[in-house]
Amino acid sequence: MKYVLVTAEVVSGLGKGVTASSIGVVLKACGLRVTSIKIDPYINTDAGTISPFKHGEVFVLDDGGEVDLDLGNYERFLDIKLTRDHNITTGKIYQAVIDKERRGDYLGETVQVVPHITDAIQEWIERVAKIPVDGKEGPPDVCVIELGGTIGHIESMQFIEALSQFSYRSGPGNFCLIHVSLLPVLDDAGEQKTKPTQDSVRGLRGLGLTPEILACRSTMALDENVKEKLSQFCQVPAANIVTLYDVPNIWHIPLLLTDQKVHEAILKVLNLHRTTKEPALKEWTSRAEICDKLHEPVRIAVVGKYTGLSDSYLSVLKALLHASVACHKKLIVDWVPSGNLEYGTNNENPDAYKAAWRLLKGADGILVPGGFGDREVQGKILAAKYARENRIPFLGICLGMQIAVIEFARSVLGLKDANSTEFDPNTKQPCVIFMPEGSKTLMEGTMRLGSRRTYFQVMDCKSANLYGNQRYIDERHRHAYEVNPEMVAALERNGLSFTGKDETGQRMEIIELPNHPYYIGVQFHPEFKSRPGRPPALFLGLIAAACGQSDSVLPGPDSREKLHCEIGNHLLTKKVYQCGHATKPAAILPDAAIDSFCNEHNAVQEIGKKLLELQQICSDMAVPVEAQGEILYSIESQLETAVTIVQTGTTALQNAKKLQKISIAIIILQLIVAVIVVGYLKN
Repeated sequence: MKYVLVTAEVVSGLGKGVTASSIGVVLKACGLRVTSIKIDPYINTDAGTISPFKHGEVFVLDDGGEVDLDLGNYERFLDIKLTRDHNITTGKIYQAVIDKERRGDYLGETVQVVPHITDAIQEWIERVAKIPVDGKEGPPDVCVIELGGTIGHIESMQFIEALSQFSYRSGPGNFCLIHVSLLPVLDDAGEQKTKPTQDSVRGLRGLGLTPEILACRSTMALDENVKEKLSQFCQVPAANIVTLYDVPNIWHIPLLLTDQKVHEAILKVLNLHRTTKEPALKEWTSRAEICDKLHEPVRIAVVGKYTGLSDSYLSVLKALLHASVACHKKLIVDWVPSGNLEYGTNNENPDAYKAAWRLLKGADGILVPGGFGDREVQGKILAAKYARENRIPFLGICLGMQIAVIEFARSVLGLKDANSTEFDPNTKQPCVIFMPEGSKTLMEGTMRLGSRRTYFQVMDCKSANLYGNQRYIDERHRHAYEVNPEMVAALERNGLSFTGKDETGQRMEIIELPNHPYYIGVQFHPEFKSRPGRPPALFLGLIAAACGQSDSVLPGPDSREKLHCEIGNHLLTKKVYQCGHATKPAAILPDAAIDSFCNEHNAVQEIGKKLLELQQICSDMAVPVEAQGEILYSIESQLETAVTIVQTGTTALQNAKKLQKISIAIIILQLIVAVIVVGYLKN
């Protein structure tokens, strides 16, 4: 196993997490399997109880781990699935050592920081680094470790000592230290100051760690004379000193590192330079360039109580970005403090009240993210009410879904006292209640956490369509309250549709307003599984609805209204504003071309429906698993081929012939299924 350690000095917030993630991307592009570990020196067992204002969002993993937001960066950049053990904290280490001491594992010994705590840290790293995180068998090739905080702080000392020992324990050619440091520019002349970096490297060496590579954060690229000076005083080769200067978007960071040959320096230190390939980052390059060129805006109002720190909603922000890039729109997020929407603010601070409502009313879409507690809840309810009544695209996540239910009960059902028992334990009309299996005394692991399954109750709904008409989905959760199942019938009778439920059918997962352009609430957190190039379905639906492209992700009965579709080298686009009127038509296709595309598109839809019906038959008739696997593989292949035909831009006549062949293939598949089923029933 090879290890890359990323440390930082001078100030926090230099971008270690993005740097570590980008290094992982570059190494993965070289053909290596990469995993990541984040070390947080705080005594908390995990990030679950830390205020978002102090430490940013709490990121949730598939296994229910509540971890540091940097693990979200790792998962997004590297497209991996980490575990709770990939986030090491002082609390976890000390708890593990104390548990061992109580069991008698150290019987007769005096348990000390050195060697027991430092050994526990090293053993934890070695164990977790071997866990596969990319869906493949066997351990990864390289583990990128990020040490949180800054070098020299007392809370980090046991980890620094452990990592110093670990660098020796790993052996020559297996450990590479990358040190991130600040190079400030203090005067108008633009001179880059090297003293902070010199001092931090000197301090690092005094603690037993020697950096092989320096990553210098600055507003501009390093001058060659500055590199030479750093090389001389820090004893690091000039070729191993790279600049992390300001870029338009963070997708440029892996490209920036590659341009400066940082992969060659790392691979040389790890003795991997003869076994890897040149980094393949064509997709990253394309994505970064596309993001830079976007100019047509889509405005999303994010209504919450932690809007003073955007890191509090980092995954939401990234998911919105991924979706807007997919729709070829420039994302503009208007952070709306939910408390400023409340009527009381109009008396206390009328300017803040007016500014908040101005942002909300000027948005193309509204998103209410998750949260806890009753502070500023009324402002979120008012935002949901405004979106519902004015037909503004709306997405409510976790608490955002719950407040949408409360608002609907108050405004539509006339239940003026409708509330959540989280906000009013004595409410007589509880729309949202505490989950029976929860605990109000213990904080750890008492919420419904991690990946849980949601089953669609109807397939003819926006959420199911956005998820590709799957029967169920797996998404990550983090909540202690749920919609009161006793209220569901009354809510549904008045037009609120519960389109997704858990396996018991008693826990509500997805709500929709069928007659609204886009009004969806979900109990889960789709943002935690967002990836560059693969935005969450519901975020994609929100952005598409906000900029008038709903038909591009939700094909309707009339494909002529498709606002963004590609046919060959032609493009049909329209600028859509909040009021729904389209302006600025560009490169409009002739009617014949549109008719041709729509006919083929509808044919593919019909084929897709038949294939899904065929798949359901296989399942309902209990076709043997071996035969079912072959049939389903053929089904998926035919559907992929059908979609590809329309996307290739060939002529209508050629497409018609190919689609006809696929229809014949489906009939043959149906006959095969019939034969298999008859034979199976006879046996």
